[in-house]
Amino acid sequence: MTHSIHPQTRRGRGPARRIGRSLALVLPVVLVLSGTLAVASVNWSGTPQSPVLTAADTSAAGASSRAAARAPQDVLRDKLLMELQKKDPGAALTQLQQAVNDRPSLAGHCASIARSLGKAAVRVYGPTKAQSYARPVCDTSFASGVVAAND
Repeated sequence: MTHSIHPQTRRGRGPARRIGRSLALVLPVVLVLSGTLAVASVNWSGTPQSPVLTAADTSAAGASSRAAARAPQDVLRDKLLMELQKKDPGAALTQLQQAVNDRPSLAGHCASIARSLGKAAVRVYGPTKAQSYARPVCDTSFASGVVAAND
């Protein structure tokens, strides 16, 4: 009885099997080495020796960097809320319109800022007086903020 030596009839001799065997031998070695290197690179002494910030450092240093990392619309919102308390909602709305005219990238946030101003105006001035400051800045978002704060 003779066996055929043709590659079509013999199974398991193709390139996929060779690659699979190679991976079966190499992969465990790679995993062990990478795990060993990961464990070896950890500072187990408890004293920081690298410039990497620890969790305690981030809370102290983070306060000053948070202001710089805030989005422009959040900075503008806070500035306008302060203006609303110092002067009146009309001054804050005028500054909002000027800011959107100067920086068109803020236009997408104009409605939410105006709504926030409307809600704050109700807290400071009451619903009737707050509504008297409404104007068509960012559509009618200030007025909708007044109404939302009234609900």
